[in-house]
Amino acid sequence: MSHALQFHFDPEADQAVRQLWHRLEKAKISSLATTTHRRHHPHVTFAAATTIPAGARKSLRDNISRLAIPSLWLHSLGAFSSPEPVLYLGAVVDAELLAVHSAVHDALAGKVKNPSAYHLPGSWTPHIPLARNIEPAQLAKGFTALYPVEPVRARLVSANIVDTHTGETTELLRLD
Repeated sequence: MSHALQFHFDPEADQAVRQLWHRLEKAKISSLATTTHRRHHPHVTFAAATTIPAGARKSLRDNISRLAIPSLWLHSLGAFSSPEPVLYLGAVVDAELLAVHSAVHDALAGKVKNPSAYHLPGSWTPHIPLARNIEPAQLAKGFTALYPVEPVRARLVSANIVDTHTGETTELLRLD
């Protein structure tokens, strides 16, 4: 993927996730703090596609600005077992969060190139990536380093289009 719609967190939640990254680093596990671009922010991705063009961005901005954006409760430590394993902090899924997610995809429908199936309604797992591309032994070590995870309340303060290759971020809308 090349473009992602990411929602960034308020300063307290941002710092709480960065502390989890630090705990992983202390356990000698490469977290997202060291494996991605310096501009990387703790985030939740609502949509991804090869391209999110200008028209789609305007539609997103218009639709998101009319929504009541809920806070996230992050407390489930989990992993995706894929060719590139991911250790993540999962969000509690409720009707409000799913409504915002559906509205995002309604705004993008037919306007983006190659949408990511992982982020479509019905297959989306809202989460904050903590570490990617780690070996199974490191995954287990990561769980040990982070468990138990204190719940994090994250207010979503900005909607951003992020180029996942370069890390370049374009703020779409301030929410706070």
